Amino acid sequence: MTQPADILLINAHVLTMDDEMKQFRPGAVAVKGDSILAVGFEAEIKAHYSAAQTIDCGGKILMPGLVNAHTHIPMTLLRGLADDLRLDVWLMGYMMPVEREFVSSDFCRLGSLIACAEFIRSGVTSFADMYYFEDDVAKAATDAGLRGVCGQTVMKFPTPDAKSYDDSLAMARDFIQRWKGHPLIVPSVAPHAPYTCTPEILKATAELAVEFDVPLHTHLSETAFEVENMRNENNMPVIPFVKKQGLFEAKVLAAHCVHIDDGEIRTLQHYNAGVAHNPSSNLKLASGFAPVTKMLEVGLNVGIGTDGPASNNDLDMFEEMRLAAFIAKAVGGDPTALPAPQALSMATRIGARALHMGEITGSLETGKRADLILVDTSPLHNSPRFERDPNNAYAQIVYAAKSTDVSDVMVNGKWLMREHVLLTLNEADLLQQAASYAKRIDIFLMAREQSVLSKLIALGGSIEEESFEVQMKIKVSDPAVIRKALQSPGMKIVYQRHYRQYDNYFNFDDPAQGRLRYREDDFIDEKGKVNNVRARLTLIGENREGEFSEDVLLSRSRYLAPASQTLRFYREYFKPSGEKIIEKDRLRWQVIYKGEEFYINLDTVERPDLGSFVEIKSRTWSRKDAQEKALLVTELVSLLGASTGEHVTSDYATLIT
Repeated sequence: MTQPADILLINAHVLTMDDEMKQFRPGAVAVKGDSILAVGFEAEIKAHYSAAQTIDCGGKILMPGLVNAHTHIPMTLLRGLADDLRLDVWLMGYMMPVEREFVSSDFCRLGSLIACAEFIRSGVTSFADMYYFEDDVAKAATDAGLRGVCGQTVMKFPTPDAKSYDDSLAMARDFIQRWKGHPLIVPSVAPHAPYTCTPEILKATAELAVEFDVPLHTHLSETAFEVENMRNENNMPVIPFVKKQGLFEAKVLAAHCVHIDDGEIRTLQHYNAGVAHNPSSNLKLASGFAPVTKMLEVGLNVGIGTDGPASNNDLDMFEEMRLAAFIAKAVGGDPTALPAPQALSMATRIGARALHMGEITGSLETGKRADLILVDTSPLHNSPRFERDPNNAYAQIVYAAKSTDVSDVMVNGKWLMREHVLLTLNEADLLQQAASYAKRIDIFLMAREQSVLSKLIALGGSIEEESFEVQMKIKVSDPAVIRKALQSPGMKIVYQRHYRQYDNYFNFDDPAQGRLRYREDDFIDEKGKVNNVRARLTLIGENREGEFSEDVLLSRSRYLAPASQTLRFYREYFKPSGEKIIEKDRLRWQVIYKGEEFYINLDTVERPDLGSFVEIKSRTWSRKDAQEKALLVTELVSLLGASTGEHVTSDYATLIT
């Protein structure tokens, strides 16, 4: 008496990719519903199971679908947009501006559908994504029939789907609540990276992931520059820093981990974090070589990812497996490093564990979901086939096979591709829509190719400041009153600085370009001598974001860059239509008032002679926090005895007629 199944797959070379790396040839798999009923030799399976549909696999390799451990799939629509650039120029000069202009719900849905078609054609059945409008990414994946860990991005910057990180956190919570328990989608939260998040964001996202028991997807230690900055700013490497924020209380999936040491590897393993190794992306962006062999030796779950199509530029996991194996051998000087069976395991079983869903997918085992692919190893580039070594099948897949050799794909017991024909997506229609987006993006970039922001970022070292600057400026007749009031017991002075500042403001014919300020700061010591000089560029938005009560202003984001060239160089480089010059003496205090950090500037503007001003500022990435600080600013003005002075709602440069 045989047990009923829905589908019997017979006459296959079965690679289970389980812990024992069992193979069956000729092998068979019985599928019932969304799961695997049995795996074994063909004769045994046929003796115990029967099904209405029996499929002869023709001797092809039958194996688990590939797991893409890290990507940003809507970025298929940005594939080939900007190549052969430094990471900061690529990210800030092209990706982020285009994303802010074009990324929408429709953009993410279309880009995701195109990616899903590419996934299916190349044998990927599960993926981990991190992007914006992740609800639309998840919907596209379910329409295509794929399994995904979908992470709603949270950053300190305004993003295409959220004006502030408060909004991003709220979106992530809502997204997780709505998708939790879905048969194909595992919702997650995705704080982009330590350098694009605040410690508060890292803590809040970790708490959210723990609350709902979902993964947390992030980028860690991708570049040496990132790690160096972390050491300079926090006196510790990246992994200890995020550990301090409680990140590893969650089920972490960490992309890249290129620049980590042995201690950091052990920390990741101790907390059962998953790592996504992205060989193509790391090579293309010159990020370095991740210590993959060391990670695997200590038992860390290291999967393989493609990263986004804008930095790869494809989603081909066959190429990534091959590169992962080759890089490990070359970097270690050991041809036995990362052998083919291990590389294929990273792309299947180990990758699924890195995504924290190894209990349901990643290998062909009874009870796991029926996520499987057929790979034809008969084409010329895969021939001949040697039988004496059982590892030959793995070597064929990793070193010789191509993504185009995948002929059939099943996810959750449902066919997504049969004999190279997509069953759930209309490829021609998707390509036509993608071409339309490309034309629009080309027009946008050609129009802004010479923008001030693009030129600033091309100089290198640019950073975006906090999104919200809360400030109030008041003209004062007696600066001594302010200095005396600063001794009030209600304020704690953290430090005091004295500067001479020389500002050149560049104006442009197009107000949308904003104003560019070249500033030289002379640091004055207690004896009145200059002990240090700093120069930097600041791109200031054209308008204020808005106002709170009592003329407290809310400013737009600013971009900073170090100024290592002469003022003459910048005049010729940026070609401003006009210029205004301001010289002033500045006393600055950093103070703590009611637990919040503020900066108080006492300025005497000497060129032109505008008089003295007190300026109270605080920066934040949160609009809610900005509103709370605005109330405290008005209190500080009263405490400083400046509430009766003339309120100024313009920058110094705009006061010059």
